[in-house]
Amino acid sequence: MKEKIRKIVEDNTTRKGKIFDYFIQFLILASLIAFTVETLPDNSKKTIDFLATFEIICVSIFTLEYILRIYVAKKPLKYIFSFYGLIDFLAIFPFYLRTAYDLRALRAFRVFRIFRTLKLVRYNKAMKRFHIAKGIVKEEMVLFLIVTAIFIFLASAGIYYFENEAQPELFSSVIHSGWWAVVTLTTVGYGDVYPITVGGKIFTFFILLIGVGIVTIPAGLVASALSKAREIEKEKLNKNN
Repeated sequence: MKEKIRKIVEDNTTRKGKIFDYFIQFLILASLIAFTVETLPDNSKKTIDFLATFEIICVSIFTLEYILRIYVAKKPLKYIFSFYGLIDFLAIFPFYLRTAYDLRALRAFRVFRIFRTLKLVRYNKAMKRFHIAKGIVKEEMVLFLIVTAIFIFLASAGIYYFENEAQPELFSSVIHSGWWAVVTLTTVGYGDVYPITVGGKIFTFFILLIGVGIVTIPAGLVASALSKAREIEKEKLNKNN
């Protein structure tokens, strides 16, 4: 019985497996559309009731699918903590939790299963390259995040020093100044909090220059790591040939 269920749930080369995969993919897309429609402000009571019922049906099927995948998995814990396992869990968990935050939009990540369903090998290869790149650039990214955190703290402390007296309501502490530091270092600059003193403006100029580097460094690191991942992939391919 377990083997029969495994062939349906995990093996999409069989007819039943394909039907199961396509049905789940359709349900994922339909539930995302339903969630989007539900956010419209002028829905009728009939529409609201229908969407609520449809949500219960979707969650029930996703829950059953999740339990079946754990049941047929050769290593249940490995599946539970895998990328797909965590996404499958997040697709149903918010419904049972009933929190103030609606996390149903996370189901969009389940669309990644279509890569396996349609046998899109090149996309699977691309995901493997990202996995290799993550290993290559991991140390650099950790160091970058630590340095960024230090710069955010220094920027928060610096702008507090310059602007606290002039704008005590906006820069009342280093913690409150943290919002300005984040949006400035990331070069977003919403304009809701900005310096008005000469010292604060000069300080902001230098922080903006540093921010340009902070924004571009991760992109460079990832691009370099992906290039290296491609080289590793080619070397493995050449060795196999």
